[in-house]
Amino acid sequence: MRFSDRLKELRIAKNFSQRALAHEVGANFTYLSKIENEKLGFADYPSEEMICKLARALDADVDELLILADKIPTSIKRRVRERPDAFRKLASLDDVTLDSLMVQLAELPAPRKRRKPKPR
Repeated sequence: MRFSDRLKELRIAKNFSQRALAHEVGANFTYLSKIENEKLGFADYPSEEMICKLARALDADVDELLILADKIPTSIKRRVRERPDAFRKLASLDDVTLDSLMVQLAELPAPRKRRKPKPR
């Protein structure tokens, strides 16, 4: 799915007109029209800040919208920087192996947060 299609789908599902959504995110409705119709002149997608505003207004998954807009969410960028070795390995897996790994990960219990040891 393309970013423009998903944005329009989410907007319609929330019963927003382009004008109403534009008002909600502090943009001009013609700008939203250009986004939905892939008619932006200087860039293919809006800024990360605008995508976050759109996601909040539409109760949408910000990571999904960022990825559809070919932008990497900040939380993922940070984790890649922390563990490039792990992400390099993941990127080298074929789809069958990656799907199998995803199934295994889904079956694991949620990780517990580490507690800082109390000073003595």
